[in-house]
Amino acid sequence: MRIYLRNAIAVTVVTLIISGCGGDSGSDPSTPAPAATTSEATADAAPLGSASITGSISFSGTAPTRARIRQDRECTALHEAPVLSQTVIVNENGTLKNVFVYIKDGLGERTFAVPAEEVVMDQNGCVYAPHVFGIQVGQTLKILNSDPFMHNLHTLPEKNRSANVAMPKQGDERKQTFRVAEVMVKIKCDVHPWMNAYAGILDHSYYDVSGDDGAFTIDELPPGTYTIEAWHEEYGVATQTVTIGDDEATTIEFDFGAGA
Repeated sequence: MRIYLRNAIAVTVVTLIISGCGGDSGSDPSTPAPAATTSEATADAAPLGSASITGSISFSGTAPTRARIRQDRECTALHEAPVLSQTVIVNENGTLKNVFVYIKDGLGERTFAVPAEEVVMDQNGCVYAPHVFGIQVGQTLKILNSDPFMHNLHTLPEKNRSANVAMPKQGDERKQTFRVAEVMVKIKCDVHPWMNAYAGILDHSYYDVSGDDGAFTIDELPPGTYTIEAWHEEYGVATQTVTIGDDEATTIEFDFGAGA
């Protein structure tokens, strides 16, 4: 994933706290959340760097069998094949999918502009896609409902304001932002309790999520010494410290699994 930083802009939080079938989120929906802010001075935004960190997430031990998700009848009808758990997905090349890798420390007091592009999460076939994703504080999360019946998006943060957004119809769209960094925030659907996803919320855009090849890339970094953390919902976290200079490319590897 290639990461771009744009000019700093002020972003107004669009927080939709709507009562869904999961009940009250614990917040007063009549009171709007305060605006998230970034530096209004372009000169305060961190410049692009030329260093990069790439790597992969290896898996040790025997890959667990992915359990079948027991969906209800209306959701099962949307699939030709059984739907399998996304908790642990070991790729064919022995790597691990859905690991959130990000710069945990080392960026200092730099200010990073909020990306204008939206992060999109769909509810399709009674599954959240993507299952794990990153988003920057103040960046817009666009939530879609591609299914012909109700879903709701229920966030379970510890630092951010909780939301419970009802999406009753196919084609519904909602937008959400987060005010402070938090790794990770669980998202669930109270209508279909097997549905869950995880969001890594950061005050910068230096992150990636391992895919079908288990690889990750964090580029356009300024030179420095960084703590890199890798998070997985089943196996927890692992960290490494890396020092890189201008135009330098560094490769690292994380290892998860029962044998790690």
